[in-house]
Amino acid sequence: MASLHIQRFQDQDLVRIGHDENYLLLAPRHGGRLVRWVLHGEDILYWPDQADWSRPAKIRGGNPLLFPFIGRHFADGQVGHWRDADGTVHALPQHGFARDLPFAVANNVDDSIAMVLEASDTTRTGYPHAFRFEAHYRLIDRGLEVALRTENTGSTRLPYYAGHHFYFRLPAAQRRKSRLLLPATARVRQELDGRLTTALLGDPAYALDDERLQDTFHVLQGAGPVTLTMPDRTLAIDLDMPGGIAWHAVTTWSESEDYDFYCVEPWLGLPDAIHNGQGLRWLEPGLQETAFCRLRVD
Repeated sequence: MASLHIQRFQDQDLVRIGHDENYLLLAPRHGGRLVRWVLHGEDILYWPDQADWSRPAKIRGGNPLLFPFIGRHFADGQVGHWRDADGTVHALPQHGFARDLPFAVANNVDDSIAMVLEASDTTRTGYPHAFRFEAHYRLIDRGLEVALRTENTGSTRLPYYAGHHFYFRLPAAQRRKSRLLLPATARVRQELDGRLTTALLGDPAYALDDERLQDTFHVLQGAGPVTLTMPDRTLAIDLDMPGGIAWHAVTTWSESEDYDFYCVEPWLGLPDAIHNGQGLRWLEPGLQETAFCRLRVD
């Protein structure tokens, strides 16, 4: 493993990989967060100028890693709780705990890095399973490949559904002129009590100011990239990668119409999948699997 290239950013020591034309800044100790992706001098991801690093999981920016569960889950009407197969209820925050915990750097070279989170006393309080969760980033020509690898290191079946939370830089004034292009999908939302709405046929294209996109899950039913067309660039997310497991949905969200970012998030499951089963994955002891995606900018 090469020595880490540390760059100071917002009074934090971040890990830098890549070169001047295409590089990443990452914060392994803060949830393995990808903070910046700079391509030909332009930030592809959004990051606030005044980020509160005392609460990094709450920062709106970069790419928080979501594991072991995504979104809100409910037990007996209580959000942030889930019931296991034995009937025991566990407390687990929205989007899981990965974005709150330090990752170890397992490997890094000039253009790639692997970060690892393993089970500990901290994780077992809300998720009594042994696991190894890895996030791999690799720079490619005008793009970035990302892999999320989950391994069951315990002796019982492991339930999980992981995902990304990409905050893409997009000035609020440009939303109306920007489009989201999707393969065949079904459009679903989550009610306040945790139930999922009836699936509706998804459109092949949306303007980003379309209110139907807000906090919406696009369940994938066909192959093909997910593409953001913006006034200054086009960003394609390839989800059909050889050797990987299938993504279940892509989620779209932004804080409000005034924010200069838009989130397009590949997810392995839907919120509350631990109970509704929609995208819930089970890993047998000793097995591992990987979800790949590729981001390309034109």
